[in-house]
Amino acid sequence: MTHRRAASFLMFMFLGALAAPVLSEDIPYIGSKKCKKCHLAEYESWEKTKMASALTVLKPGERKDAKIKAKLDPEKDYSKDPACLPCHTTGYGKPGGFVDFETTPTLAGVGCEMCHGAGGKYVAKEFMSTENDKFKKADLVPLGFNPEIKAATCTTLCHNTKSPFVGKDYVFDFEGRRKQGTHENTPLQNQH
Repeated sequence: MTHRRAASFLMFMFLGALAAPVLSEDIPYIGSKKCKKCHLAEYESWEKTKMASALTVLKPGERKDAKIKAKLDPEKDYSKDPACLPCHTTGYGKPGGFVDFETTPTLAGVGCEMCHGAGGKYVAKEFMSTENDKFKKADLVPLGFNPEIKAATCTTLCHNTKSPFVGKDYVFDFEGRRKQGTHENTPLQNQH
């Protein structure tokens, strides 16, 4: 590789790293209700999804047929099972993330931050206020915001063959799920 190509490659990698979302362990989760202030339509439509109530399916008696098919006890309470919580709650095991329903009820279920990144740094007064309508999404990426949801966003942690509800040949249908919807998308008042 020539010096010039190597320098171009390094610059490409550096700029790519800047554009990638920060998946740092030190960014605390804050809960979807904080998103509701500016994204009411998205929040209200998300509340009606399976993602919002993902912790509920772990309760005894819920989705009995699916649990039996997955060789799980349909009467067992899995809502405190550490093997299940990373996919059925928001930020389990991370700073500010789900602890239990009593302590962190606003993080029960799969909330906004599971896809868009922990908001503890990007949902800050200097960005998220009615006085600041000029900030750009790119300004939030280094603070943990994930502006572009891809299949890997869904499959890295949850929608994969580690789930007892799917077989070893399971392939996540990202486009189908996206069309099915996780929340309504409304035009922003100010383009960021």
